[in-house]
Amino acid sequence: MFKLSMLLVCLAGALAAQGAKQYRNQAEYQLYDSAAKAVAANDFQKALALLNTWARDYADSDFSADRQFLYVLAYTGAKQPDKAIDIARDLLNKPDWESVLPSPANRVRLLFAAAAAIQDVRVPTAEELAVSDQASRRLLAFSEKPQGLTDEAWTEARGQMQATAKRTLLFIALIPGTRAMEKGDCVTARAAFSKALEEHPDSVQAAWDLGSADLCLYKTQPSRAVPAIYAFARAAVIDPVKGMADPKWQQDTVRPFLENVFEQYHGTDPEALEQLKRLAAKSPFPPEDFGIKSLTDIAIEKQDAFEKGHPQLALWMKIKAALSDGDGAHYFTSDLQGASVPRLRGILVEAKPACHPTELLVAVPVPDALTPPGPEISLKLDGALPGKPELGAEFQWEGVPSAFSARPFRLTMETEQSKIEGLKITPCAPPARKRPEPRR
Repeated sequence: MFKLSMLLVCLAGALAAQGAKQYRNQAEYQLYDSAAKAVAANDFQKALALLNTWARDYADSDFSADRQFLYVLAYTGAKQPDKAIDIARDLLNKPDWESVLPSPANRVRLLFAAAAAIQDVRVPTAEELAVSDQASRRLLAFSEKPQGLTDEAWTEARGQMQATAKRTLLFIALIPGTRAMEKGDCVTARAAFSKALEEHPDSVQAAWDLGSADLCLYKTQPSRAVPAIYAFARAAVIDPVKGMADPKWQQDTVRPFLENVFEQYHGTDPEALEQLKRLAAKSPFPPEDFGIKSLTDIAIEKQDAFEKGHPQLALWMKIKAALSDGDGAHYFTSDLQGASVPRLRGILVEAKPACHPTELLVAVPVPDALTPPGPEISLKLDGALPGKPELGAEFQWEGVPSAFSARPFRLTMETEQSKIEGLKITPCAPPARKRPEPRR
């Protein structure tokens, strides 16, 4: 329960007779006096017993409104917030509620109790929420300084009043979304939390809850990942005092969670994360054109750039990946065999035979590979080459796949010499002459 300034509490004095209001007799006054003293002494059970007796013996008392006020304080102190709110409702709904409680200090105490009590109700009803909402808004606007209070003390007390009112209004605003989340209704929860954040743009909890609802929707709507991350970033950067949040919770839970979910979605990128935080600090909601690249987006961009810079290697890697798949043999026979493959590039590993070869074994090197590539392609030529090809040289060719072996991995392609470019060929060395045998 929130605490109201003790100085303001102490200003709630005796319920003096007002105008024509009179106690019926000394016994009624004694009941009031004893009940008021019990409330002041925090003996709330005793206070409730005295108030019950007063209500029973003097049901139509001129001081019934004052008795209701004491009931609100006693039920609040006795941890029965629902009853406190129920009685406060009757007082606050009176058209002349300010006149029946002429003391500004007592009106503040009533509004404070009715506003703060709702957070102690286990399952608040719509009516209870409405009462606390009404009390909070009146408390937020209350400006009449009680007599006997210095300006400094009133400033302190009013700050506590407004903080309690704002916390209660936030609590009430979050309830629809919280209840929807408990039912697994992420769509309704998101709408409710979005509305709560609009009403309380500096709330850490509202931003966190909105992010949680978006993360819930992400399971079926992947596009909700980005707004979820933004909401978590907002929750992580708001001043916890201004945002009415526990600084330890924000530090130990919210910020690490943001870092984790950002890394899972985008990858390790401290600079991008800081840029996100700076943006989130400026507004509770992201700009319309806001976006965060996912790991998939980044991979696609890298792949596109790779294919543009290394089109032949990219083509071979796609072919090899399809052939290496569990259904590679089917891919070969259905999609590759007999089809004309665009120009590829590789390195000559072996020529068969070494001079005037009719078959070339080719490796396709991959940038940044940890081990040198072995031969993966066998080129069957339409005739013997006119010399000896240089091993380790890079060249290009076009061909038609004719056979495939998974183990060892080898794709056989038929090609024509006219479709080979860049292959360095040197004349073959003449065969060594046999030395004549000596005459005997």
